[in-house]
Amino acid sequence: MEIKIEKLSESEITARGIKSWPIWTKEVSEFDWYYDSQEQCLFLEGKVIVKTNQGDYEINKGDFVTFPQGLECIWKVVEPVKKHYKFG
Repeated sequence: MEIKIEKLSESEITARGIKSWPIWTKEVSEFDWYYDSQEQCLFLEGKVIVKTNQGDYEINKGDFVTFPQGLECIWKVVEPVKKHYKFG
C-alpha cells in the first residue's frame, strides 16, 4: 500500500474545497495508526516520518497526502503538525 504525496496549486486547493476541511494538530510524538478508510490531507505546518512495511515516507508543509484504506503505519511527528483532513 503506497502513500501518495503531491504538491497542489492554490487553484487546485480552492477547487477541491480543502480549506473548508477540518483541521488536526499534533505535537512532537510517535504513535501507531491504522486507516480504516482513506484519508486525504494538506499539511499546513510540520514534518512527519510515516513508517510502513513498504518503506518510510517524509511528509512536509505544503504536501497533499493520500493514505490508503487498510494502511498500518507508525507516525513519527518530528515537527508539530497542522493539517486539513478528510476521510472517505
